[in-house]
Parts: sequence; structure tokens; C-alpha cells
Amino acid sequence: MNARKPVIIVVEDDPPIRRFLRTSLNAQGFAVHEADCGQRGIVEAGVRKPDLMILDLGLPDMDGVEVVKSVREWSQLPIIVLSARSAEQPKIEALDAGADDYLTKPFGLGELLARIRVALRHSVRTSEQTESGTFVSGTLTVDLIRRQVRVDGREVALTPIQYRLLAVFVKHAGKVLTHRQVLKEVWGPAHAEDFHYLRIYMSQLRHKLEGDPTQPQHLITESGVGYRLKVHEDKPNQVPTNSPDSN
Repeated sequence: MNARKPVIIVVEDDPPIRRFLRTSLNAQGFAVHEADCGQRGIVEAGVRKPDLMILDLGLPDMDGVEVVKSVREWSQLPIIVLSARSAEQPKIEALDAGADDYLTKPFGLGELLARIRVALRHSVRTSEQTESGTFVSGTLTVDLIRRQVRVDGREVALTPIQYRLLAVFVKHAGKVLTHRQVLKEVWGPAHAEDFHYLRIYMSQLRHKLEGDPTQPQHLITESGVGYRLKVHEDKPNQVPTNSPDSN
């Protein structure tokens, strides 16, 4: 029997970009279904039960952020936003709504495929962690049951808040988290604007987990947006970086 192909829904109103994505993703072993508007994308997500959604923000019938919010009411399906909006605020709005990642047009196919692999790995890892209670990425190991953290096999002592902060990143490993998302999960909604809290504790955590805190390998800064816990198992092969024009 043939292995099941991962299913991707592409929600994009630009026909050339849809065609490029369909052809490229099919060649990489994905089954692709398309939608040219937000409402159709939501329906396709419900009917197809896909493994991942690629979503444009500038849709003819509704903003892509509203699509994210609608899907998040019933599914944790990984969502990668693909948009010509390059400013930080649209990225933050999409990620705050529940998107997993964000790429700006024009984009390279190689980078998109790498982001897809990370998002799919995160989805599988979430299920695996629920069963095993252990997160492993490169030199970092987090035992979520015993609340133990190791780097290169050496146990690292964390304060309760430092551990809670790390646990949030482990829960969403590979996913970009905005400053507000992290603050709400660790300190609560009342502290959603206390960015200085986050900067202080991120610095402390990096000093304990990173070989060189100034060049972090685990806790990566997404400039102006937030942070990502890198999933080190994902080492993409070289692929062409041809890309369509932005619209």
C-alpha cells in the first residue's frame, strides 16, 4: 500500500501563485486542494481534514486573519500565512489570531518547504509529547513530567517562572509566538503589555540554555514579532528557490 500523502489546503486568490504552489507541493509529495476565497478555505478545511493550511491574508471576501480565527474555533490545524504585507503589525495580528508561521511574498520555495516541515513536525510532536512527556531538540531535553531540563546531558536548574516560560515554548515548539501570546500564557492577560518582563526572563533563560546567549541556537528571536523554539531535527535538503512574483 502507498503511504498517505500529507494534505495541504492552499487558500489564495491569485491563480498563478495557486498554480505554482500546487505544482511545487505536488512534486514534493503533498496532496494539494485549493480555495480562492476565505469562506471556501474554511469549508475545505472542514471537509478535507488537511494536515496544514497555507493562507493568503488579502482575500476577496474576508481578511485572512478572520479565516485563522474561524478555523481556530474548532481545529489546531497548522496554518502558514503567505502574504505581500511585509509590515510587522499584520504578522503580529495573524500570529496572535493563531497562525503558526508567516512568510512574506515573494518567497523562496526552499524556505516554504522548510517551514512546512517544521509546522508538520510540531503537530506530530504535540501528540507525541502528550504520550511520552519528553521534548528533545538538539542538545536540549525537557522532561515535562519530572519538570527536569538538560543541556548536553547536564541538568539545568530553572526558577519556576523560567521553567513555565520554557514549557510554553516547548508546547508550541517550532511555532512563532508573539510577545503578547507568551506574556498571556506565562503571566496572565493582565500582563500582556509588560514586554520588559519577557525580555528579562528570555535573557536569563538563554544564559542557562545556550552555549552563546548572543547567538542562540534554541530560543530564536523573530524580530519585532516574538520568539520561536527551534526544532533541530528538521534539516531540509537543498531545493530550488524559484518563486512567483508578489501580487
